[in-house]
Parts: sequence; structure tokens; C-alpha cells
Amino acid sequence: MTYSLHTLSATELLAGYKTKAFSPVEVMQDLLERASKVNPALNALVFINEEDARKSAAQSEARWLRGEPMGKLDGVPVTIKDSIAVNGMPMLRGNKANAGNPPSQYDSPPAMRVREAGGIMYAKTTMPDFGLLVSGVSSAYGITRNPWNTALNPGGSTAGGAAAAAALCGPLAVGSDIGGSVRFPAAMCGLVGLKPTQGRIPHLPPSPVRSAGPLARTAEDAGLLLDVLSGYDGRDYDALPPTNEVFSGLSAKPMKGVRILLVLEGDTGHLPEPAVAAAVRKAAKTFEAAGAIVDEAPSVVGGDFMEIVSIPLLLRGLAEFLKLSDSALEKTPSYFVESFTKAKELGADKIALAFDSIEAVKTRVLNQMVGYDFLISPVSGMSGFPAEATRPSVSESTPIYTPVWNQTGNPATSICCGFDSSNGMPIGLQIVGHRFDDLGVLQLSRAYEDIRGFEMNWPTPV
Repeated sequence: MTYSLHTLSATELLAGYKTKAFSPVEVMQDLLERASKVNPALNALVFINEEDARKSAAQSEARWLRGEPMGKLDGVPVTIKDSIAVNGMPMLRGNKANAGNPPSQYDSPPAMRVREAGGIMYAKTTMPDFGLLVSGVSSAYGITRNPWNTALNPGGSTAGGAAAAAALCGPLAVGSDIGGSVRFPAAMCGLVGLKPTQGRIPHLPPSPVRSAGPLARTAEDAGLLLDVLSGYDGRDYDALPPTNEVFSGLSAKPMKGVRILLVLEGDTGHLPEPAVAAAVRKAAKTFEAAGAIVDEAPSVVGGDFMEIVSIPLLLRGLAEFLKLSDSALEKTPSYFVESFTKAKELGADKIALAFDSIEAVKTRVLNQMVGYDFLISPVSGMSGFPAEATRPSVSESTPIYTPVWNQTGNPATSICCGFDSSNGMPIGLQIVGHRFDDLGVLQLSRAYEDIRGFEMNWPTPV
């Protein structure tokens, strides 16, 4: 064997199991050794369930030897975000006040689907308190670091999932996205991260703007995990009906005649950093050279969108804040307490106007996409910020590109389109499709992997 098993994609692992080139037991052993080597530098993985993981790997090995795999992920290691309930595993949601809570007594829909498909959920991954930051800092776990540059942040809120996948601690991660929490850390860590069409992946508690989503090192693997996670579940009022589409085994989308709209201006009306703009423009030129038709247009979101969309997010956080006991409040970071206290003072008039403005923005961006198959933009206007920071500085965070698509429900991926030479960090390209065209978004991401002109040399942080 001239390769390490932890470097293989989920698709490659499944092919190896089928041919008996290696077994799930060998893969799990190699992966646990990898995690013990790199996780101390990252602080990405928590609640590593080594005993159960080894037992599940042995059971999977027996099924493969009989030629009877139980599902599409049989024997594949998967990490899962702390906010997603997994039967028998703790769920702190990044908040130290939850440290004494008993383990979850049920599987959320994403965890249930992974388990039924034979995936091995060997660890949970870190996230900021309540999932309300774009950072890897939390009161429960401390600082999670980026494997490409451990002085910098992996992004959030699926911080640990992104860092672990990029550091080769498992080929697949399940995260969730309410404003960019899959796509932003995917961009910061060089991964493919998908926020699917709203309702494609059932989730608990249900939400009209939050979705679970896959993170992986390849578009093909992201499609494989979407195949497993998607499908109707009556517990989620937003869940879509079953579809006959198959997201695994992705083929690259032919480029000829595909119409793409490039938007470099962010949701706040500002342009990205030069390195980000250059990488995204190069990606647009790459699509054009492959036969696509690419036009550029300014953003129609509006410069005050982030202020507006933060109001319903603050209200969501306020609802959780009001349920906290006095002892829990003492363990909650002061910046959350201050924000939620201010949220209590929001008047009905400001809230009503915010929701009205959001509806107007949704109409404008969807109208802008008419006549185009896809829209591309940066995922983030900057390529990195300090690991210790709870959020980027004001100057760094001005260009925002992800939250509007949670509001419209459109599918959107992040995929690496280059690197910032100043800090070694990956740069994420966002590919947005029309609602229900998750397959098209993944196929375009798959096509871009073939034509972007560079290989991903994944880091080993120590």
C-alpha cells in the first residue's frame, strides 16, 4: 500500500471495501491514529467514541465479507456537528452551561440517515455557542484552529467539522447552515460544502432557513452524503417530498451554453479583498473557457441587508436566551448576553420592517437569476481571521455573500478556487442554483474540480 487510508475519499473507501483491498477495521484504526496526531493542534473533534467506532467497524467488515453492505455509507467514518442529536452522545451546542446535560436519547434525522446507511459516527465536532458565530471559539470547547494555518480561524459555525475533514480526520462531515455555517467554514478550510434547497434534508428542530448539509473534500463525496441525508421526514414541516434524483456517482456538468452570473459585490455593497476577487474572477474565466456564458452584474441585495437579516437571527437567539437559568447565564459569554439584552429592546415596528425588507430582497435576487442557470460569487470577502477572534473585524467582514440564500432557499455550494499567498489560506467560490437544482449545483462543482487547474494538497497540522 503506497497511500494512507485516511487520505482516501468516501467513494474510494467504498470501492476498496467492495474489492477487499482493505477493511473498515483497518480504516478506523488508521483514522483514529490520524485524529490522535492532529486533533491536539486543532481542537476540532470532541466526544470521540473509540470503543463504539471499533465495534461498528468490525460489524461493517463482517457485512462486506458476506457481500451484504447495509447501505451507501457502510463502514465510512462520519463526523457530526455538536448541535445535531446523536443517540447516546452528548450535545452541548457549544455552550459550557450544557456540560452536565445527559446524552441525547434519540437520533436527529441526519444522524438517523447516516446510521441507517451504515456510516460510523465516530466523533462530534466543535461549534461556537448556540451556532451563532462565524468562528470556532466557544465557551464549551475553547478555540478550534484551521489546519491550513493554525494561527487562523476555521470559520463557523460548523468549525470542527470543516477543520477535521480538511485535516484528513474523516472524509465526510455533517454540519448545519442558517446563514453560511456550512459554506463559510468549507471556504476557510478548502472543502466542498453544500447548503441544499431548503427542506431537502430534514432537520430538528424544524426551521424555515436552517438546513443540515454535507462537507467533504470532493463534490462526489458531498453528493454521496446528500443522497443519504435527503428525503421526507414528517417531523420537519419544511421537508420536501421524495425525489427520484440520485446525487451520488456525480458526473461533471457539460459547460457548453451554461449561463452563469458573476456577482463580486457582497451583501453589504462592498467588494472582496483583492486576492479573493482575483481568484473568483479566474474561476469565472475558467468556466468561460470551458464553454459557459458568463455575465457580471452588481449585487441587488442592498447595503443594509446584514443589519436587516440579523434581526430574525437575534430573535432566534433571544428565544434560547430567555430559557437559560441564572447559573447557565453565568457560563454564557458576555458578548451573547449583551446582544440578547439589546434584542429584548427591539420594537415591533423595527421587526416588522425587517421582515418586509427581507421579502423584498428575496424577490430582487430571484429576479436577478432569471435567465441564468447559476450565480457565482465569493463565499467570503476575506481569506482568514485570527483563531482567537469570535468574528472577523469590521473591515474584514464587510463583504458577506451567504445569508441571502438561506432566506430564498436556493441550493449553494462552496468550493476552493485558489489560495491567498499572504497566509496560505484557501479561497471559496460560491455556486448558487435555482431551487431544487441541488444536482446541478453539485455537477457544476464537480466540473469545476476538473478544470480549476490545481490539486488539493491537504495539510497535516502538528
